Amino acid sequence: MSPVTRSLSLTLSLLTASALLAGCGQSGGDSSGNGRQAVAAFYPLAWVTGRVAGDGWTVDNLTQPGQEPHDLSLDIKQTAEVESADLVVLEEGFQPAVDAAAENTDADVLDVTSVIDLMPADHSEESHEGETEEEHAEHAEDGHDHGDVDPHFWLDPLLVADFADSVAGELSDIDPDNATTYADNASSLRTDLEQLDQEYTDGLASCTRTTTVVSHDAFSYMSRYGLDFEPIAGLSPESEPTAADLARLQELIDADGVTTVFSERLVSPKMAETLAGDMGITSAVLDPIEGLSDDTAGEDYLSIMRENLAALQKANDCS
Repeated sequence: MSPVTRSLSLTLSLLTASALLAGCGQSGGDSSGNGRQAVAAFYPLAWVTGRVAGDGWTVDNLTQPGQEPHDLSLDIKQTAEVESADLVVLEEGFQPAVDAAAENTDADVLDVTSVIDLMPADHSEESHEGETEEEHAEHAEDGHDHGDVDPHFWLDPLLVADFADSVAGELSDIDPDNATTYADNASSLRTDLEQLDQEYTDGLASCTRTTTVVSHDAFSYMSRYGLDFEPIAGLSPESEPTAADLARLQELIDADGVTTVFSERLVSPKMAETLAGDMGITSAVLDPIEGLSDDTAGEDYLSIMRENLAALQKANDCS
């Protein structure tokens, strides 16, 4: 063998060995999860899963930024991601397409409804006073039927902390070698969320008004901070208010001195802006954080929740 040939052979051998060592390092290194993959149905679930899982996991969000999550449909690539994942995180009933895809996967599935006690949807008879039978039936179709639950648990920071603990437990079952890492990550996240909860408790403790008119029925979990949320539409942001809904809200705005009607980012603000315009008051944004938008692409759950707090304080004249 010539010196040149021998040199090339040695170089190739070294490169091959380096590649093999690098490959072993990626699949069996010290980072938690060892390169595992989780798929989450929409943003809040993806954010919590990513915080708890850490760098050793890839967490894919099935709902893209700017996409309204309620009516999500999955393409072939996304369906394949669900089928091949190590963990699928979803909220049963919120996105039927994800529920269906999860039935065909061998992955572990963490369902929010199995670990968090969701509050029932608004059953208030007062909110349906004056409705005809036809209008009440329309409400039922829009998600107001008795027995429904409100899926928007993530607007209560303490429930998010509880969910993070469940994520840590699920990850530990899949990857017990890194259980301590997941528990520590969930504990760190709980600290952040408890601080946020305290900011809401303090920031909304003394408000001139408590009545808060919002675009759709997504904010009931925030009611424990002392605010009364009055939605224009039902649990689905696409649902349409009836004439009775609008008349009741107009009376409420006058009676309670409401200054602001809140719209949101991922759906049309038309209903909120029209109501505000008719009443001669302001329209502003209150984000239900069902997903990120172009405006919030560089933010996260914590920063958007703090923006919501500032908006609520301004609208309700909180000192």
